[in-house]
Amino acid sequence: MAGPVAGPATCHLSASVPALDCLTVTDQSSSANRADRLPKKWNPADVEADLYQGWVDAGYFHADATSDRKPFSIVLPPPNVTGQLHMGHALDHTLMDAMARRKRMQGYEVLWLPGSDHAGIATQTKVEAMLRETEGRDRFDYGREEFVDRVWEWKKRYGGVIQNQMRAIGDSVDWDRERFTLDDGLSRAVQTIFKELFDRGLIYRAKRMVNWSPVLRTAISDIEVVYSDDDGELVTLRYGDVTGEGPHADVATTRVETMLGDVAVAVHPDDGRYRDLVGTTLPHPFLPDRQMVVIADDYVDPEFGTGMVKITPAHDPNDFAMGQRHNLDMPEVIDETGHIANTGTRFDGMDRFEAREQIRLALEEQGRVLKRIHPYVHSVGHSERSKEPIEPRLSEQWWVKVDELAKMAGDAVREGDTVIHPASQEPRWFDWVDDMHDWCISRQLWWGHRIPIWYGPDGEIVCCGPDDPKPTGEGWHREEDVLDTWFSSALWPFSTMGWPDDTPELRKFYPTSVLVTGYDILFFWVARMMMFATFADTIAGSTLGEGEAGTTAGQRDGRPQVPFTDVFLHGLVRDEHGRKMSKSLGNGIDPMDWVRDYGADALRFTLARGANPGTDLPIGEDSAQSSRNFATKLFNATKFALMNGARVLGTGEEDTFPAREDLTDADRWILDQLEDLRVLVDTRLDRYEFAVANEALYRFVWNEFCDWYLEIAKVQIPRDADAATGEENIRGENTRLVLGRVLDTVLRLLHPAMPFVTETLWKALTGGTEGYPESLVVASWPTAQDTNGGAAADTDAARRIADVDKLVTEIRRFRADQGVKPSQKVPARFDAAAVDLTGLEDAVRSIAKVTVPDETFTPTASVELRLSQSTLTVELDTSGTVDVAAERKRLEKDLAEAHKELDRADRKLGNDGFLAKAPEQVVAKIRERRQIAVEEVDRITARLAELPEKQ
Repeated sequence: MAGPVAGPATCHLSASVPALDCLTVTDQSSSANRADRLPKKWNPADVEADLYQGWVDAGYFHADATSDRKPFSIVLPPPNVTGQLHMGHALDHTLMDAMARRKRMQGYEVLWLPGSDHAGIATQTKVEAMLRETEGRDRFDYGREEFVDRVWEWKKRYGGVIQNQMRAIGDSVDWDRERFTLDDGLSRAVQTIFKELFDRGLIYRAKRMVNWSPVLRTAISDIEVVYSDDDGELVTLRYGDVTGEGPHADVATTRVETMLGDVAVAVHPDDGRYRDLVGTTLPHPFLPDRQMVVIADDYVDPEFGTGMVKITPAHDPNDFAMGQRHNLDMPEVIDETGHIANTGTRFDGMDRFEAREQIRLALEEQGRVLKRIHPYVHSVGHSERSKEPIEPRLSEQWWVKVDELAKMAGDAVREGDTVIHPASQEPRWFDWVDDMHDWCISRQLWWGHRIPIWYGPDGEIVCCGPDDPKPTGEGWHREEDVLDTWFSSALWPFSTMGWPDDTPELRKFYPTSVLVTGYDILFFWVARMMMFATFADTIAGSTLGEGEAGTTAGQRDGRPQVPFTDVFLHGLVRDEHGRKMSKSLGNGIDPMDWVRDYGADALRFTLARGANPGTDLPIGEDSAQSSRNFATKLFNATKFALMNGARVLGTGEEDTFPAREDLTDADRWILDQLEDLRVLVDTRLDRYEFAVANEALYRFVWNEFCDWYLEIAKVQIPRDADAATGEENIRGENTRLVLGRVLDTVLRLLHPAMPFVTETLWKALTGGTEGYPESLVVASWPTAQDTNGGAAADTDAARRIADVDKLVTEIRRFRADQGVKPSQKVPARFDAAAVDLTGLEDAVRSIAKVTVPDETFTPTASVELRLSQSTLTVELDTSGTVDVAAERKRLEKDLAEAHKELDRADRKLGNDGFLAKAPEQVVAKIRERRQIAVEEVDRITARLAELPEKQ
């Protein structure tokens, strides 16, 4: 049986297959009739949904934890239950699915485990907004228990959008093992690891600076803070003697309202201007009982502004650190709702932004405002969910002490237990894990994993694991806060497989093989998974590290098991101009629009063809259209081959694949090219270089297969079997088998990126053939035996086909320059034997559209070109083939268009603003287009000069 191979196909065949009538079908057997299994044209919407459901129903995606196959496992980064797929998700899913499908074909037991994240803040915000809109109530009107019930109802009703979209793009996930970060099993894992961390002193409660959302009334993580340049004002105000004659300090701030919490003014210890002030105090303008001390600290930049900085320890992270160093008071003057509080001034109760204005006016009345810069553009952090500016504030929260955990995560990469691709991302990894700050894990929400801490009436604090009895009785109550969403998702690789219990999934599939995600999330999620996984393996009785997929701690010099052996970091999807996709720019693309308009294969191939480790991917509508056309070309090329008898050999057939010596030069050449392709695809996919592998597939099918071999096949397959010699019929049958082998292999290689069209075509090619499975999903991955049989490449055949390529290309170029219509044949004379092209002359004449001249032949022009071994002269008679008037009109139109293109390129390249902002690859493409336009202008001008004035 022929082996596996895959690839895209585009060629001279148009979408409507006009070239198919150039051959008469000579084989009316089942091989030829296989074309009838295909629709008249490729319309993805007609087949994709049914194909996918058929795969699921057949159980192809279900992983068997008891099988003896080598495991390959990957967990889906859990998307928010509230969300929909965006292009970044689509890229993630395409690459993971391509890996899973390829490994499945290579004989691995593949587990691709899906699931979704409860997304604490995102989900609670969405449900609260819905309840306000529909019922006019907020969560406090319901109470905690009833509100959480309402969120579960919402999740059940609206939480499956992404799962449906995953099906639409072809994700081959094991739906039987789908997980949710709030399901019972994951809740058990969360409570288990929390208690272990708590008992070891790695989880603690403390009052620290956090990002606070006054709208959501909760702390939020760094990743949920989005920075933007906002208009504000910079106010320089004076503390101390307003006249400036006595002790005073001039400080600048964009947040005047925080001055109510000022307790000090800081200067650099080496700043001689203020040395005498250090240690003195200045009265607060509104709080007569507060004296602000002048301190010296290396943090202050003496070159910035006045060299003096106001210190508000409770409302600025840098000031908080300085307050700790100097043991300063930390009065909190902005409450959890963003209002001024606890100052005893008339500003209490004011919203922070109202207070900003009122306090400034009051300071002006005192003569303390020295300068105002308005507007003053500065970077401001906003809550990603509620959009309001975040408020840095002191808050009592639960924290994870990360020093020990971060060291294990760093060592895992240093020791090679986990490999980051590309390696260029490693320095960023170490910068993060080697300087990580303790992690705030508590959120003031109701939707999420409630922290398993109970407080007693006499100050007792008890942490309970999932199987521990919970404290009861008068005065006992549970912690109100929930855990940061990242806490549960940090357990994802092993909690989803049943940890802390010993399960078949853990033993078979853990650690996972590879984690796929964007480089922008390296720290926020990848590092946390690495920390918790390595910690979990140190827990007494943990089964992590004992599975078939992993190695024992002894084999790693006692180092704990990692959650994944490879981390593949891809780039970000950007628009065709290299800009980040955003709502404000209006340049976002909904991947589901592309599935609807172009098909899932077109979406996937566009993304796979542009994805390399760590490299951003610019895409646009042109990319999708190109991929859709490619799928159509592949469909038409396969249908063409099937209509002309292309077939594969089954395991039960008596006939075997022809011996190499019985094949033509073209047959041996295409099989050798196929083997080169197979090796390249395997090598590049093993390196996660998806773009290189899929581009190679695209070019092979477009150039080698469609442009050349299919055209040569038209000559090698007899038009009339009854009139052909026995030798010609044998050659034709061999060509059909070569066509079948190439298509079989190409479809296999291309299946991971384009599963739907390849499945459709492969079933038509192989259906009913003994030894072939019913689906390409479970077919074998190609080997050398499936391409050229493992033979050494035929360099002579390659040389001769290269000569044919050069000869045909030159004749075509000459014909085009002479204005000969592409379909018009002209007589030509050349000596094929003289340049070692015996047996290939008919192919040259067919592809180049030149005929054998008769005895009246009179050449009007000649083309001389150097081939691999000698020079060949081609004489042609183009007399009477050119309509001079029509040709002149056509050329003049083309010349005008070439001038327009040249002018457009010159305008862009002459625009300094454009050159400063445009990505280098965009500028390079414009320069390339300009050069092509220049060459076109020169060529067309020369051709016009050659035309006679009159015909």
